[in-house]
Amino acid sequence: MRLGIVDGGHIFRKIETPTKTDQSQERIINHIKDSIHSIFNSNIRGIGVGVSGIIQSDKGIIKNTINIPWKDVPLKQILEKEFNVPVFINNDSNCFAFGERYYGEGTIYRDIVCIILSIGVGAGIIINNELYSGNNAGAGEIGSLPYLDSDYEGYCGQKFFTRNNTTAEKAYELALQGDAKTLALWNELGSHIGNLIKTVLFTYDPQAIILGGDIINGYDFFATKMYECVSVFPFKNADERVNILLSKKENINLLGAAALVV
Repeated sequence: MRLGIVDGGHIFRKIETPTKTDQSQERIINHIKDSIHSIFNSNIRGIGVGVSGIIQSDKGIIKNTINIPWKDVPLKQILEKEFNVPVFINNDSNCFAFGERYYGEGTIYRDIVCIILSIGVGAGIIINNELYSGNNAGAGEIGSLPYLDSDYEGYCGQKFFTRNNTTAEKAYELALQGDAKTLALWNELGSHIGNLIKTVLFTYDPQAIILGGDIINGYDFFATKMYECVSVFPFKNADERVNILLSKKENINLLGAAALVV
């Protein structure tokens, strides 16, 4: 759990604390309240929250989460009562997209898709400068699209390395050492990510696609195969159709959560 006071795209008084996922819902909520209280002041005009899971964003209800055993938690109502300021809640992938649109690589674009390649694979979508989150903040769950014998999440994130009896961190270390077998693994990953990008081009046709998540640490090892795969996109030259960019700004999800308020 990361918190910070955000003003003008800058983070002040950032704190980071483990989420107490092994405790009761009430204790986790109290922990969130206490953490916010530790940095809250009278100048705060709103609270933005990004959560991994399905959100009913208009009412601020967390329907369920990936890492916390919650179901139908009215977090917006709880926090507004506690802090007496407006609270805005959305999916973490959407916060990533919001952060990139306002503070990161997407500031000059009208239509962008921001893809997180990490433990899971998800996307945040900006269309005509507006966040498109769907009815339950579930739009952009591209990792769940069927692909080969599984889905894109099984081939474009950390699960790809698990399927191959290693981890992304270990594969990165071995690639730096020039291990041929591991380099081939990164090349294969690049082809899968290229196919994912082509799926995004078919469905959303954005001006830019921004890649984030810890998998992009290995970008130099998978980029060539990724671009080779994208280059055979059937409609117009892919390099003219979309810009593929890497997320660079630190704490972009936190900035994006704060941007929900603005």
